[in-house]
Amino acid sequence: MSQMHIVAELMSLAARTAPKGRGDDFIAIEIVEGHDLRALGQKMIEFGERTGKDLFDRDGNNVIHSAAVLLIGINEAEPLGLNCGACGSERCIKPNTYDGEFSGPQCALRMLDLGIAIGSAVKTASMLNADNRIMYRIGPVAREMGLMDADVIIGIPVSATGKSIYFDR
Repeated sequence: MSQMHIVAELMSLAARTAPKGRGDDFIAIEIVEGHDLRALGQKMIEFGERTGKDLFDRDGNNVIHSAAVLLIGINEAEPLGLNCGACGSERCIKPNTYDGEFSGPQCALRMLDLGIAIGSAVKTASMLNADNRIMYRIGPVAREMGLMDADVIIGIPVSATGKSIYFDR
């Protein structure tokens, strides 16, 4: 087991135990390494070329040169039922009525749960001195590849080299 795998496992722990609205856990977590990691990076480059979207090549190359990627997402998250309006609707939404790069809409408070889980994971990586970067662009491709069953996915690549590969991009 590599050091970066252990880092990714500890990041997973931090994401899993992060606070969540009403204590309901809709967080999905997956570690991508090895062949799947290289395939993800290559598919990101191809996704950018196919869709004409910028920077998928840059981030895909970062993924290829990473030791692991932690995927964190939300899956089938039920709205909190507070009718708070944060999602832009007067009454709580019916989630996942639209399917694009991600399924939506999503309850804004459940998206906060996702953000807190991501923040907990990257804090853990930072405490362990592992270079990392939160990347939206990993999510749509990981979802398209079926690497994780989730409606919204964000990726966090990790690396440990003499200079962060995520710095001079």
